[in-house]
Amino acid sequence: MEKKTFSIPNISCGHCTSAIERELKELDGVKDAQGNIQEKNVTVNWEAPATQEKILSTLREINYPAAE
Repeated sequence: MEKKTFSIPNISCGHCTSAIERELKELDGVKDAQGNIQEKNVTVNWEAPATQEKILSTLREINYPAAE
């Protein structure tokens, strides 16, 4: 299982973190996603078939792109 914290600069409220968590948890292989409003990030635990690129792509699609 892989775990990574992604910086999401445009998180501004609880709705943002809820939307991000919900969308990421729908990806096959994502076991957990926890957003942090104060730190403006999301920590994701995943295994195959999920990949880091699929997670990054999903974040872009829902208008919460991760900072590089």
